[in-house]
Amino acid sequence: MPEAAGTQVAIVDFEMGNLFSVKRACEQVGLQASITASVGEVAAADAVILPGVGAFGDAMAALKRLGLVEVLREVAGSGKPLVGICLGMQLLMSESYEFGCHQGLGLIEGKVVRFEGPRTGSASLKVPQVGWNRIWKTATGGWDSSPLAGLRDGEFMYFVHSFYAKPVDERVVVATSRYGHIEFCASLRRGNIFACQFHPERSGLEGLKIYRNLARQIQRRTVREAVPHV
Repeated sequence: MPEAAGTQVAIVDFEMGNLFSVKRACEQVGLQASITASVGEVAAADAVILPGVGAFGDAMAALKRLGLVEVLREVAGSGKPLVGICLGMQLLMSESYEFGCHQGLGLIEGKVVRFEGPRTGSASLKVPQVGWNRIWKTATGGWDSSPLAGLRDGEFMYFVHSFYAKPVDERVVVATSRYGHIEFCASLRRGNIFACQFHPERSGLEGLKIYRNLARQIQRRTVREAVPHV
């Protein structure tokens, strides 16, 4: 039986994401998912996923044009699960230095910066990073109570990125990764907000575990919300 049958997830469509792969992953774990740019549908969903691939400034411009900035901030404040993936994770931050300086959604204090000269020994690495890389637990991030629960420390996930997020509060960092000599935030969590720089929907069975954990989290919340308060 699906873990979260009947639960509605809004996958935000601002024309810059791997939307159908995310939708398929949701459906594989029993989530009803819709790809939408509707403010009303995003506001009404049980959970929201903000995916994305591309330039930060263009993405923020699209979110503003579609009227989605405020509703995403409202979702973040509502307690509903809000998930950022790849560029979607970066958009949660205060600002990005990709092709200038651009303001983000401001849900997680910090900035987005470019890989500068990653190297292994004397060998320079290409930017963007494209491919499989390990993720590692942090001491304070709460891996086992996050959607990463059940994954082994050092699991491989699939990355495609030139920039990465640097949260001001390191306690929100759930997992780190390393590209050459540069250690960076691979996943973060604060309250109902969870985000990852890698693509769980492109990371095989282990990535699907993240969606399964998310489905269980959403279901627990919707069950609590359905119980009448006395």
